[in-house]
Amino acid sequence: MTELARLKFYATQPHPCSYLPEEQATTLFLDPSQPMDMDVYAELSEMGFRRSGDHLYRPHCQRCSACVPARIPVSQFKPNRQQRRIFKRNLDIQVFTVRPAFTEEYYDLYVRYIEQRHADGDMYPPNREQFSTFLVRDLPFSRFYEFRQRGRLLAIAVTDVLPNGLSAVYTFYEPSEERRSLGRFAILWQIKESARLGLHALYLGYWIKNCRKMSYKTQYRPIELFVNQRWITLT
Repeated sequence: MTELARLKFYATQPHPCSYLPEEQATTLFLDPSQPMDMDVYAELSEMGFRRSGDHLYRPHCQRCSACVPARIPVSQFKPNRQQRRIFKRNLDIQVFTVRPAFTEEYYDLYVRYIEQRHADGDMYPPNREQFSTFLVRDLPFSRFYEFRQRGRLLAIAVTDVLPNGLSAVYTFYEPSEERRSLGRFAILWQIKESARLGLHALYLGYWIKNCRKMSYKTQYRPIELFVNQRWITLT
């Protein structure tokens, strides 16, 4: 095991929270000079850390603990009726694993997704530098999973393959294909892929009880939440 106590971390100054406007957020970052080591990343993911671009971070707010790390123990996952329908609806999709890269095809899809689904968020308006810095990092454990139907790109799941599980960094998809529920399908596919690879969990990032955009995460059961420095299971 890595001696995590020897790592250095830095906290940001309080800033407006992206999810709860009435709150001030503080973020704890791993020292940027620390190489992006997969084993360190995996150990920190067990403590609720996430990756954004070249940085590993965790919320470190003084007055709020709303951001709860969430993961799905894939061997125990049981899809409900709606999730089975979503999977069946997308049987015509093929998934390809590629290295992270910038292409006009990827970027055009990203732009449509942000403009039509997240125009009220802090990633709007999208731009090339933002896309590259946030998602196109050629790290040894990072993957782009392309979801295609007869060659047409429908979604990209940016995912990290770690020894303890897959970490779902970000997914963007074709906003015009609402019937397919592509965001949910991407999660279902990653659950299945985690199981195929013999990994324990799919890490979903943070769940916030009072944030509507986060509510979908607890629809996957059982789910594990990192509370009081330990993972607890909700069935």
